[in-house]
Amino acid sequence: MMRSMQSQWLILRRSVQLSSKLKLKKGMVNKMADVKKIATRESYGNALKDLAEEFPNLVVLDADLAEATKTGIFKKAYPDRHIDCGIAECNMVGVAAGLSLVGKIPFVSSFAMFAAGRAFEQVRNSVGYPHLNVKIGATHAGITVGEDGATHQCNEDLALMRTIPGMVVMCPSDDIEAKAAVRAALEYDGPVYIRFGRAAVPVINDKPDYKFEIGKGTVVREGKDVTIVATGICVDSALGAAELLAADGIDAEVINICTIKPLDEELILASAKKTGKVVTVEEHSVIGGLGSAVCDCLSEKLPTPVKKLGMQDIFGESGSAAALVEKYGLDAKGVAASVKAFV
Repeated sequence: MMRSMQSQWLILRRSVQLSSKLKLKKGMVNKMADVKKIATRESYGNALKDLAEEFPNLVVLDADLAEATKTGIFKKAYPDRHIDCGIAECNMVGVAAGLSLVGKIPFVSSFAMFAAGRAFEQVRNSVGYPHLNVKIGATHAGITVGEDGATHQCNEDLALMRTIPGMVVMCPSDDIEAKAAVRAALEYDGPVYIRFGRAAVPVINDKPDYKFEIGKGTVVREGKDVTIVATGICVDSALGAAELLAADGIDAEVINICTIKPLDEELILASAKKTGKVVTVEEHSVIGGLGSAVCDCLSEKLPTPVKKLGMQDIFGESGSAAALVEKYGLDAKGVAASVKAFV
């Protein structure tokens, strides 16, 4: 009798424990499901459509990729202001240059590999050199292009665009920042390059006090032990890494740099002076991108130890976006491990 009661008690106890675990797991899943995720290429298409009435001179050009770049959203609403130039990116840039000379504000749209890579000469000579009011919306950048592989994973675009005199270079971190960057580009008189991603990313700037300005970064988490400077999708990874580092007693400051050129040097210098160590994180080659921009600034004005996280002088490969981000150490766990080793 006693043994039977004990058995029943054990069964009941295990049932309660299992129920608690299931509830906890369900709660975690629900919490993850509550995180709003939007690809910044979607933000690009929506922003163009939403701003079209306010900016009647806005025209959008695409190279047979309207569905992928999401400029199809604009095309559906304003078909007379959308030009499909076909698979002829270099020609498309020339068309945009001409349109800008007659008062239009053209947005050139294509994959980053084509907009910054294939059409580099035209962007440099036909847009950059005469400093024309042409905007370039480059989607599908970085390793999160995923299964398309190394040929389409452009990890050099920010470096290429930074070298063009007078070119503004931006890489928004989420839906809100991407839309703000498109508006800022339309309001700015001169050439602008904006990088957008293929994969859906968490919305992290949904705050009442959020404010966007070309050339200004933001401190999204304050800290005193190390500065993590991130751009694009890596801002979310940096914030996640900061949480993991806090558990190990490392207080990391996280800075979101959307405008890589011109760089918010004042913000970088102030944070580096406070923490004494800087880590940069980008879904881009460590050569010529955010890390190089930060190092240019610090080496000249405040020599500081810097570790650059990104693609380490290698090409990407085919695979899921999540798997590649993890493999190359650009997820929260990978960034945290690198920062911890550096500190």
